[in-house]
Amino acid sequence: MHFALPPRKTSQPPPYLPRTSRLPGLRRTRLKVIALGGLFFLALLYFATRPSSRYAAVRAPKGDPPVVLVTVLDASKYSGVYLETVKQNRLKYAEKHGYKTLLARIGDYDLGGSPFSWMAIFAMRDALTKYPDCHYVWFLDASSFIMNPKLKIEDHVMQPAKLDELMKKDYPVVPPDSIIKTFSHLKGQDVDFVITQDKDGLSSASYIVRNGDWARFFLETWFSPLYRSYDFQKAETHALEHMVQWHPTILSRMAIVDQRLINSYVKGGKDEEYKDGDLVIRFPECTATGPQACEKESQVFAQAWRRVFAST
Repeated sequence: MHFALPPRKTSQPPPYLPRTSRLPGLRRTRLKVIALGGLFFLALLYFATRPSSRYAAVRAPKGDPPVVLVTVLDASKYSGVYLETVKQNRLKYAEKHGYKTLLARIGDYDLGGSPFSWMAIFAMRDALTKYPDCHYVWFLDASSFIMNPKLKIEDHVMQPAKLDELMKKDYPVVPPDSIIKTFSHLKGQDVDFVITQDKDGLSSASYIVRNGDWARFFLETWFSPLYRSYDFQKAETHALEHMVQWHPTILSRMAIVDQRLINSYVKGGKDEEYKDGDLVIRFPECTATGPQACEKESQVFAQAWRRVFAST
């Protein structure tokens, strides 16, 4: 009996049909549904379980008060008479416009060994906590007087359409030739931080912050222990210059305006020296020769603001 032999194997493998690159329509549909469902579940899980944050969204402020005016009173730098004049200046201006004041003193906050100038940032944070419904917080250094009680911050500076005209766009952040410049496309409605410059750079003696999530983020970042422990020559001012040049999140909400808008100096060039009608006059060098110096240098202007305030 003869049996059929199996066919001889060839050295060439038989041709196989290539695998299709397309899954059957039904299977593809099921995979899409599963994938979308998984993404939706992960999103729900994220929003349900993420930890609360100090920068979490807060309700929109009602504007009560419209502005909080913050000043730090340092008895080691200024005489008692001068500080009382500053205090009355702030209280009377705030009263005219329905604003609130936060007049902090050295020792009110624990700075953990940081220079006293950091008190300003601590006081700004405190103002947002005490007045969560304010629209703006304006820090004004004790070396300044408010001279024009008719001007309101929300109209004189922060009104979006006006701010569009006031802000310096595509402008060096640190003069004269910083390669980092303010945003050229920034709109007034998107500005949360307004500040001026002098010949040395950004001036932290007078600035305005719009209340909101970003303001809290900004002040917490500025007050970071990392910056406070770093030996900046001008402490918080140089820390601020570092922030705006290296962190677009800060720069993208900052507007630089003309110095005389909120920070005129008693002496200086035409773009910085005080003129009648300006909102503020500042005596930037008066503390250099002792606590009594500011009282003496500012005496004429102290009398002037009292006359103007009494007549309006």
